[in-house]
Amino acid sequence: MDWQQLFNIGAGAALGAIGWFARQLWDAVDELKKEISDLRLHVSTNYMKSEDIQRMFSRIENQLDKILDKVDQKADK
Repeated sequence: MDWQQLFNIGAGAALGAIGWFARQLWDAVDELKKEISDLRLHVSTNYMKSEDIQRMFSRIENQLDKILDKVDQKADK
């Protein structure tokens, strides 16, 4: 076996390993793209809308007003 054959075998093995690694990276990127797409869909359907937040805060404000009124009534006595 001469040096050229050894070089060809080594280069072929190295390029095969590099190709396998590149394919693994490509598959991982494709999977991440799919997961991000799924996450965007999930977030767009399950986020809290501003109307819901406003309704929640108005209920909290009403409860706090009731508590404040009760405290004022107790302080007046």
